[in-house]
Amino acid sequence: MDILLQVAVILICLFYGARKGGVALGLLGGIGIVIMTFVFNLPPGKPPVDVMLTIIAVVAASATLQASGGLEVLLLGAEKLLRRNPKYVSILAPFTTCFLTILCGTGHVVYTMLPIIYDIAIKNNIRPERPMAASSIASQMGILASPVSVAVVSLVAFLAKVPVDGHVIDFIEVLSITIPSTLAGVLMIGIFSWFRGKDLDQDEEVQKRIADPEQRQIVYGQSATLIGKTLTASQWTAMWIFLGAIAVVAFLGAYQSLRPLVGGKPLSMVLTIQMFMLLAGALMIMFTKTDPSGIGKTEVFRAGMIAVVAVFGIAWMADTVFEANLPALKAALTELVKTQPWTYAIALLLVSKLVNSQAAAVSAMVPVGLAIGVPPGYIVAFAAASYGYYILPTYPSDLAAIQFDRSGTTHIGKYVINHSFILPGLIGVGTSCLIGYLLAGLYGLI
Repeated sequence: MDILLQVAVILICLFYGARKGGVALGLLGGIGIVIMTFVFNLPPGKPPVDVMLTIIAVVAASATLQASGGLEVLLLGAEKLLRRNPKYVSILAPFTTCFLTILCGTGHVVYTMLPIIYDIAIKNNIRPERPMAASSIASQMGILASPVSVAVVSLVAFLAKVPVDGHVIDFIEVLSITIPSTLAGVLMIGIFSWFRGKDLDQDEEVQKRIADPEQRQIVYGQSATLIGKTLTASQWTAMWIFLGAIAVVAFLGAYQSLRPLVGGKPLSMVLTIQMFMLLAGALMIMFTKTDPSGIGKTEVFRAGMIAVVAVFGIAWMADTVFEANLPALKAALTELVKTQPWTYAIALLLVSKLVNSQAAAVSAMVPVGLAIGVPPGYIVAFAAASYGYYILPTYPSDLAAIQFDRSGTTHIGKYVINHSFILPGLIGVGTSCLIGYLLAGLYGLI
């Protein structure tokens, strides 16, 4: 009976924290940990310190890239690609936002691209909902394919503690599954989006709106573009430093013999990522004109620090409950997860929706899944299920897509659940989980 009450406390904290938004999600975990310790007399669990430190290092580097203007170099290149191929914007735009997320480790880079994507679509008489909704979803899916994202780093850190027959599923093995499965999901989103909804000349609501000259001006408006903006040598330098650090991290992950030995074993990838992300940030400050005081004011830094607090509170609360009740949970759930491992994916998806964060969902559910006997191969195969916050249109990138689409085609439906993002999300995540499962089987992980 106690465990049911404890789980209820967790769910209440998650639900209320998610409704409040921002750092509230992590702070509500503080209420949960106090209740577990002082009311239920559970021994406090262990906060995921390694994960939190890695988040800080990655966010510091990414925020320095944004403050230096290096991010604009990537955004300008993406815009040029889309404007050269406007007819294919419904497929190219989601790949563009996905790749930007893979490079930067955060889906927040999508905000600058959304008005550009809208402008390209509307000026070429393409229903804006098609690329706009797809791009928002793809930008979040790219998190699981990024070598410097919080979610991937967290996943690798947790897997490192659970070897299978003496073998640990490492950084490169995780990415060898999550990258192709993510790209397959984005491709299916693009194909679906190519055909979704009515063409603008057949959409009665759009035609009624633009019949009014004033509304037509609002819908078609002025072009949003980065083209023509002069990029400085400092911006290019920052971009190459950041990409170089990512390349080095990936290379050291692939060839562990290049990492120094610590206690007879190669230096862990968690520490390697932390070191090279801090190095990248330092080099950008040293070799560019970046004002260090502006780094903490960037959107990337703000979002990243919120993620740190969320992971701290949620993971600590969850670890306290599940570690204390591990024997009972194993007895009750081990057989279920062994015979029907897909149930783990469903649980991960629902928790993700509650916490509105892939990193927080991974931090809350992966240790639990591993503890109750979910094979690590399935954890990696179904990693894409950590993105479930498209189910309700409450995430900032989705809301931004709705606001930037002045034609009104990207929308929240009458019944809320029937919004522009639900089908691309289900198709993308479902495809990624399926491909991830097939690849994990092909690599002998399941």
